[in-house]
Amino acid sequence: MKKYENFCAALANLKEIYNYDEPYNTVVLTGLVGLYEICFEQSWKMMKELLADQGYEESATGSPKMILKTAFKAGLITDESLWLAALVARNNVSHAYNEKIACDIVRQTKDSFYNMFEQLKRQAEEWR
Repeated sequence: MKKYENFCAALANLKEIYNYDEPYNTVVLTGLVGLYEICFEQSWKMMKELLADQGYEESATGSPKMILKTAFKAGLITDESLWLAALVARNNVSHAYNEKIACDIVRQTKDSFYNMFEQLKRQAEEWR
């Protein structure tokens, strides 16, 4: 399953986020936000594929929010509000030129989102 492999590779790269501490220079901060964005994108696309394989019709939509809500109902993810917060952070990536927004995304990733992705990986392994 290519989407699962892509997600696992993105998650392995995201672990690098713990190798850096504030204050970040512009290049590092931009790179860390980029690692988060890639991992988030790969996570919901993998969920979409897993849900489709299980016959969830909602997976036909291209909407990340719908995929997250369906994944929660299906038991693929356990914390819908955290995932929706991660979606908001992903939507804010386009404002990462703003240092405060970018630092918030990195902080949230270190505090919550990385573990959320790890939990998804474990759950996806059971679903495969």
